[in-house]
Amino acid sequence: MFSYERLSRKPSLFKSFTGLTVQQFDDIYDKEIAKRYDKYEIQRLSKRNKDRKRDIGAGRPFKLDVKGRFLMLLIYYRLYITYTLSGFLFDLDQSTVCRDIQKIEKLIRKCIPIPQKIYSITKRLKTTEEVEQYFPGFLAFIDCTEQQIPRPVDNKRRNVYYSGKKKRHTTVKNQLMVNNYGYVIHKTNHKRGCRHDYILSI
Repeated sequence: MFSYERLSRKPSLFKSFTGLTVQQFDDIYDKEIAKRYDKYEIQRLSKRNKDRKRDIGAGRPFKLDVKGRFLMLLIYYRLYITYTLSGFLFDLDQSTVCRDIQKIEKLIRKCIPIPQKIYSITKRLKTTEEVEQYFPGFLAFIDCTEQQIPRPVDNKRRNVYYSGKKKRHTTVKNQLMVNNYGYVIHKTNHKRGCRHDYILSI
Protein backbone atom coordinates (compact mmCIF):
# COMPACT_ATOMS: atom_id res chain seq x y z
CA MET A 1 0.00 0.00 0.00
CA PHE A 2 1.27 3.46 -0.93
CA SER A 3 1.53 6.15 1.73
CA TYR A 4 3.34 9.44 2.20
CA GLU A 5 5.47 8.02 5.01
CA ARG A 6 6.58 5.06 2.92
CA LEU A 7 7.21 6.90 -0.33
CA SER A 8 8.97 9.91 1.23
CA ARG A 9 11.74 7.60 2.44
CA LYS A 10 12.77 7.17 -1.20
CA PRO A 11 13.17 10.71 -2.61
CA SER A 12 14.05 9.61 -6.16
CA LEU A 13 10.90 7.48 -6.44
CA PHE A 14 8.83 10.20 -4.80
CA LYS A 15 9.81 12.70 -7.49
CA SER A 16 9.33 10.16 -10.28
CA PHE A 17 5.83 9.30 -9.08
CA THR A 18 4.61 12.81 -8.21
CA GLY A 19 6.75 15.26 -10.19
CA LEU A 20 7.69 17.03 -6.94
CA THR A 21 10.50 16.61 -4.47
CA VAL A 22 9.56 15.73 -0.90
CA GLN A 23 10.41 19.29 0.20
CA GLN A 24 8.26 20.83 -2.56
CA PHE A 25 5.39 18.53 -1.66
CA ASP A 26 5.63 19.46 2.03
CA ASP A 27 5.82 23.20 1.28
CA ILE A 28 2.74 23.12 -0.96
CA TYR A 29 0.79 21.02 1.51
CA ASP A 30 1.70 23.04 4.61
CA LYS A 31 1.49 26.54 3.10
CA GLU A 32 -1.42 26.10 0.70
CA ILE A 33 -3.55 22.98 0.95
CA ALA A 34 -3.69 22.46 4.72
CA LYS A 35 -4.58 26.14 5.30
CA ARG A 36 -7.31 26.21 2.66
CA TYR A 37 -8.82 22.77 3.15
CA ASP A 38 -11.29 23.42 5.98
CA LYS A 39 -12.79 26.48 4.29
CA TYR A 40 -12.85 24.71 0.93
CA GLU A 41 -14.62 21.68 2.42
CA ILE A 42 -17.29 23.83 4.06
CA GLN A 43 -17.94 25.64 0.78
CA ARG A 44 -18.08 22.39 -1.15
CA LEU A 45 -20.56 20.76 1.19
CA SER A 46 -22.68 23.90 1.47
CA LYS A 47 -23.05 24.22 -2.30
CA ARG A 48 -23.79 20.53 -2.68
CA ASN A 49 -26.82 20.46 -0.38
CA LYS A 50 -28.31 23.74 0.76
CA ASP A 51 -31.19 21.99 2.56
CA ARG A 52 -29.00 19.61 4.54
CA LYS A 53 -30.27 18.56 7.97
CA ARG A 54 -27.08 17.12 9.43
CA ASP A 55 -24.03 19.18 10.36
CA ILE A 56 -21.18 19.53 7.89
CA GLY A 57 -18.67 16.77 8.52
CA ALA A 58 -21.20 14.13 9.46
CA GLY A 59 -21.25 10.85 7.59
CA ARG A 60 -18.58 8.38 6.59
CA PRO A 61 -15.06 9.84 6.93
CA PHE A 62 -12.41 9.65 4.23
CA LYS A 63 -10.17 6.60 4.49
CA LEU A 64 -7.14 8.67 3.43
CA ASP A 65 -6.24 11.95 5.10
CA VAL A 66 -5.80 15.14 3.08
CA LYS A 67 -2.09 14.52 2.52
CA GLY A 68 -2.79 11.00 1.31
CA ARG A 69 -5.43 12.18 -1.15
CA PHE A 70 -3.08 14.92 -2.39
CA LEU A 71 -0.42 12.28 -2.99
CA MET A 72 -2.89 10.00 -4.75
CA LEU A 73 -4.03 12.78 -7.07
CA LEU A 74 -0.46 13.69 -8.03
CA ILE A 75 0.41 10.08 -8.81
CA TYR A 76 -2.80 9.70 -10.80
CA TYR A 77 -1.97 12.68 -13.00
CA ARG A 78 1.78 12.12 -13.17
CA LEU A 79 1.68 8.45 -14.20
CA TYR A 80 -1.60 8.64 -16.11
CA ILE A 81 -2.95 5.50 -14.45
CA THR A 82 -6.50 4.24 -14.09
CA TYR A 83 -8.74 4.50 -11.05
CA THR A 84 -8.47 0.73 -10.74
CA LEU A 85 -4.69 0.80 -10.38
CA SER A 86 -4.87 3.81 -8.05
CA GLY A 87 -7.29 1.91 -5.85
CA PHE A 88 -4.96 -1.08 -5.74
CA LEU A 89 -1.98 1.10 -4.79
CA PHE A 90 -3.83 2.95 -2.03
CA ASP A 91 -6.06 0.08 -0.89
CA LEU A 92 -9.28 1.77 -2.00
CA ASP A 93 -12.23 0.84 -4.13
CA GLN A 94 -12.20 2.16 -7.69
CA SER A 95 -15.32 4.26 -7.15
CA THR A 96 -13.85 5.67 -3.92
CA VAL A 97 -10.72 6.81 -5.77
CA CYS A 98 -12.88 8.57 -8.36
CA ARG A 99 -14.93 10.39 -5.70
CA ASP A 100 -11.91 11.34 -3.58
CA ILE A 101 -10.06 12.82 -6.54
CA GLN A 102 -13.11 14.74 -7.76
CA LYS A 103 -13.76 16.21 -4.30
CA ILE A 104 -10.24 17.56 -3.76
CA GLU A 105 -9.27 18.32 -7.35
CA LYS A 106 -10.55 21.91 -7.40
CA LEU A 107 -8.58 22.78 -4.30
CA ILE A 108 -5.36 21.29 -5.68
CA ARG A 109 -5.88 23.11 -8.96
CA LYS A 110 -5.87 26.42 -7.07
CA CYS A 111 -2.51 25.59 -5.50
CA ILE A 112 -0.55 24.00 -8.36
CA PRO A 113 -1.05 23.72 -12.13
CA ILE A 114 -2.42 20.32 -13.10
CA PRO A 115 -3.84 19.23 -16.49
CA GLN A 116 -7.45 20.01 -17.20
CA LYS A 117 -9.59 16.98 -17.98
CA ILE A 118 -11.39 17.19 -21.28
CA TYR A 119 -14.96 15.89 -21.22
CA SER A 120 -16.67 18.00 -23.85
CA ILE A 121 -14.74 17.18 -27.04
CA THR A 122 -17.17 15.37 -29.34
CA LYS A 123 -15.58 16.29 -32.67
CA ARG A 124 -12.13 16.27 -34.20
CA LEU A 125 -10.15 19.45 -33.56
CA LYS A 126 -9.27 20.88 -36.97
CA THR A 127 -7.64 24.25 -36.31
CA THR A 128 -4.87 25.42 -34.00
CA GLU A 129 -7.35 27.80 -32.38
CA GLU A 130 -9.59 24.89 -31.38
CA VAL A 131 -6.61 22.96 -30.03
CA GLU A 132 -5.43 26.01 -28.07
CA GLN A 133 -8.88 26.29 -26.49
CA TYR A 134 -8.67 22.82 -24.97
CA PHE A 135 -4.88 22.61 -24.54
CA PRO A 136 -3.65 26.14 -23.71
CA GLY A 137 0.06 26.70 -24.14
CA PHE A 138 0.71 23.51 -26.10
CA LEU A 139 3.98 23.33 -28.05
CA ALA A 140 3.57 20.27 -30.25
CA PHE A 141 1.54 17.13 -30.77
CA ILE A 142 2.86 13.74 -31.86
CA ASP A 143 0.77 11.13 -33.65
CA CYS A 144 1.17 8.26 -36.11
CA THR A 145 -0.51 7.50 -39.39
CA GLU A 146 -0.56 4.30 -41.43
CA GLN A 147 -2.14 2.98 -44.61
CA GLN A 148 -3.88 -0.35 -45.08
CA ILE A 149 -2.57 -2.87 -47.63
CA PRO A 150 -4.04 -6.14 -48.96
CA ARG A 151 -3.37 -9.18 -46.78
CA PRO A 152 0.04 -10.57 -47.89
CA VAL A 153 0.11 -14.13 -49.19
CA ASP A 154 3.48 -14.92 -47.62
CA ASN A 155 3.29 -15.82 -43.90
CA LYS A 156 6.42 -13.82 -42.97
CA ARG A 157 5.11 -10.69 -44.67
CA ARG A 158 1.82 -11.08 -42.81
CA ASN A 159 3.57 -10.91 -39.45
CA VAL A 160 5.84 -8.04 -40.47
CA TYR A 161 3.08 -5.83 -41.82
CA TYR A 162 0.33 -6.65 -39.31
CA SER A 163 -0.65 -3.69 -37.11
CA GLY A 164 -1.95 -4.61 -33.69
CA LYS A 165 -3.30 -1.09 -33.33
CA LYS A 166 -5.44 -1.19 -36.48
CA LYS A 167 -6.07 -4.96 -36.39
CA ARG A 168 -5.17 -5.17 -40.06
CA HIS A 169 -2.15 -5.23 -42.36
CA THR A 170 -0.63 -1.80 -42.90
CA THR A 171 2.44 -0.17 -44.36
CA VAL A 172 3.87 3.31 -44.85
CA LYS A 173 3.61 4.02 -41.14
CA ASN A 174 4.91 7.45 -40.10
CA GLN A 175 5.19 9.47 -36.92
CA LEU A 176 4.50 13.20 -37.26
CA MET A 177 5.20 16.07 -34.88
CA VAL A 178 3.13 19.21 -35.46
CA ASN A 179 3.79 22.48 -33.62
CA ASN A 180 1.28 25.03 -32.41
CA TYR A 181 1.45 26.89 -35.73
CA GLY A 182 0.24 23.84 -37.64
CA TYR A 183 3.59 23.05 -39.24
CA VAL A 184 5.08 19.55 -39.38
CA ILE A 185 8.41 19.93 -37.62
CA HIS A 186 9.45 16.28 -37.66
CA LYS A 187 8.54 13.18 -39.66
CA THR A 188 10.03 9.71 -39.34
CA ASN A 189 10.91 7.44 -42.23
CA HIS A 190 8.42 4.84 -43.44
CA LYS A 191 8.03 1.90 -41.03
CA ARG A 192 6.20 -1.40 -41.20
CA GLY A 193 2.86 -1.92 -39.51
CA CYS A 194 4.15 -4.21 -36.75
CA ARG A 195 6.29 -1.41 -35.26
CA HIS A 196 4.73 0.07 -32.13
CA ASP A 197 3.91 3.80 -32.17
CA TYR A 198 5.96 4.43 -29.01
CA ILE A 199 9.19 3.11 -30.56
CA LEU A 200 8.60 4.30 -34.08
CA SER A 201 11.31 7.00 -33.91
CA ILE A 202 13.95 4.64 -32.49
